Amino acid sequence: MKTFAYERPTTLADAIALLDIHGPDARLLAGGTDLIIRLRDGSAQPKVVIDVKRIAELSPAIREQDGIVTIGATAVVADIAASALVKHHFEALAEAAAVVGSVQIRNRATIGGNICNASPAADTAPSLMVYGAVIVATGSKGTRRIPIDDFFVRSGVTTLARGELVTAVELPIPTCRTVAVHMRRTRRRGHDLASVTLCCAMDETGTTRLAYGSVGPRPVLVADGTGVLAAGNAPAEAKAAIFERMFADASPSKRSMRAGPEYRQAMLRVLGSRAVQALMERMAAERPTEA
Repeated sequence: MKTFAYERPTTLADAIALLDIHGPDARLLAGGTDLIIRLRDGSAQPKVVIDVKRIAELSPAIREQDGIVTIGATAVVADIAASALVKHHFEALAEAAAVVGSVQIRNRATIGGNICNASPAADTAPSLMVYGAVIVATGSKGTRRIPIDDFFVRSGVTTLARGELVTAVELPIPTCRTVAVHMRRTRRRGHDLASVTLCCAMDETGTTRLAYGSVGPRPVLVADGTGVLAAGNAPAEAKAAIFERMFADASPSKRSMRAGPEYRQAMLRVLGSRAVQALMERMAAERPTEA
């Protein structure tokens, strides 16, 4: 492990000032589930590590106000998976959070870190994208809100500016009946990184939103408004054609040790079909019965 300076600010302003001064030479420490490993193996060599765990303004609270559920950046993944509020409005996000790493990891990893790490295989990313999450970032120039689809650039890179850090994630509560499901494919059960991760949502208008990751440099969000995927009597060929369009931007790496590109491409379509079938069953189960 290479030597680095350690800072532990107690205010958001102090943390922003440190980030502004040190720029790319600084790394934030919240849960540390990724950073500690990278410090040890030398793949990360910051000159300063900024511990944000003592900053009162970075609340781990999960709260609802004015039709928006706000998750504090330091909320740990285990709390998101267990949150009644998240389960009620964003079931697929709770499902995704429940399979992040191991029990120990979920009790340390924060939602802010999971997003800012910008791993293409991050389990929470597809569900956050499907639900239209907005990332709240604060820096020396103030606070801005970034749609999550505009937040990811490529593996390890986001659109955060110098001196900015994520303070919260905002999720608008769906205005019409919506169901969603999270699915993943790994080499084995447990804490393995996903070979394919996918989230699919369907609303009562027949619109289907689908996001997938671990098959390219960043997660991808697509939508279909034709209603074909939501139609139980639609021919399989018609659905397959839509999936081909939706998965056109998948570009799995040939160098990955977890799975080959052909396998990942095939599994995308398998998981997509399974997700749509599961959503149709959920929609039918939740449909109000006539008196």
